[in-house]
Amino acid sequence: MTLTHDMAPAGPSAAPGKLTDLFQLGLDAPICLTWELTYACNLSCVHCLSSSGRRDPRELSTAECMAVIDTLERMQVFYVNIGGGEPTVRPDFWELVDYATAHHVGVKFSTNGVKLDPAAAARLATSDYVDVQISLDGATADVNDAVRGPGSYATAMRAMQNLADAGFRGFKLSVVMTRQNIPQLDQFKAIADRFGAQLRLTRLRPSGRGADVWHDLHPLPEQQRVLYDWLVAHGEEVLTGDSFFHLSAYGSALPGLNLCGAGRVVCLIDPVGDVYACPFAIHSEFLAGNVRDTGGFETVWKSSPLFASLRAPDTGGACRSCGFYDSCRGGCMAAKFFTGLPLDGPDPECVQGHGSAALAAVSGAAPKPSVDHSHRKVPVTIGRRRPPSKDCDENPLAGFTALSLLRCGAHTSPSHALQLVP
Repeated sequence: MTLTHDMAPAGPSAAPGKLTDLFQLGLDAPICLTWELTYACNLSCVHCLSSSGRRDPRELSTAECMAVIDTLERMQVFYVNIGGGEPTVRPDFWELVDYATAHHVGVKFSTNGVKLDPAAAARLATSDYVDVQISLDGATADVNDAVRGPGSYATAMRAMQNLADAGFRGFKLSVVMTRQNIPQLDQFKAIADRFGAQLRLTRLRPSGRGADVWHDLHPLPEQQRVLYDWLVAHGEEVLTGDSFFHLSAYGSALPGLNLCGAGRVVCLIDPVGDVYACPFAIHSEFLAGNVRDTGGFETVWKSSPLFASLRAPDTGGACRSCGFYDSCRGGCMAAKFFTGLPLDGPDPECVQGHGSAALAAVSGAAPKPSVDHSHRKVPVTIGRRRPPSKDCDENPLAGFTALSLLRCGAHTSPSHALQLVP
């Protein structure tokens, strides 16, 4: 990849070198922009990074969304990752997708598949500028539905079958890796191959509702090694969205940027227009501005004091003395923050063991996400069925039509993916 005009560093000038050295100063436009169109969702995944469920009445209108797309076109943003909540439940979803592609902004959207019927699949198969990610967090129904809710496995499999039947090849099967599904890596690959899809693995972060279950769900140290070896063996066949650069301390670096891109090449626009440094860091500490502010998204991206600080040269903090720092770069900012670790400290899943020691020394409660649109707060015990909730009574999609198309009583939300395209 070479730096073009629209990828020029936004911060201080840098001499040509590794992409890591160039990208850490920030670019004129994000390479990976995640945009959550709505917090509304028919599901309630226990690890949902945005704590989605209920629609926020302040969410951006159709006209405001189109104005954001106009800005992205002007900034020459390559594409946008659309998520939620469940983005397809917005009545104007397809209108916004069509508007984006007509204005040279490619779209990749994440969905639990609830509205990908044969007609929608056929529509997607005819577009060269729209990609889709189906979220599935278990290669079997028992593993998946314990996290994403009863019936969600069947919904995702049906959506993938519809896409395959329509001739859509190369869509993504998106999996958040957990302690329970690490043993199913080969099965996930087989499912992707069966439907002509590409497997995409992402890391579980303690973000949103995920903060409440992270200690029960995140892979064990020995499983981290299994995952690393599997990723090395499968190379370019599997996408990772640069999620696992913290594993590079095992040996050679995995494919990708291997750098925390928050505020440098990555950011999030949430349903009400707030701009965060990272999709996994929805907290006031990482709030850079709002697209409704004067100057819109472009001003936030180029002039936010928060982003300027994130683009400053990285000192490495406590990790600088580690011989593996150049490989893992200290790990994930969001994973550290939401487990109570300092941002210049080790990743909580540091494969050299520094994270475990740091976690043991944490005193007090870890920070909590700033927003929560969950259907209801229900204590979760992994491995045991949660009590059913009456989603029809809660009306989580207030203000939307065609509620009959949604499964009443389902309990999960799609994973929201972050991906850097090599």
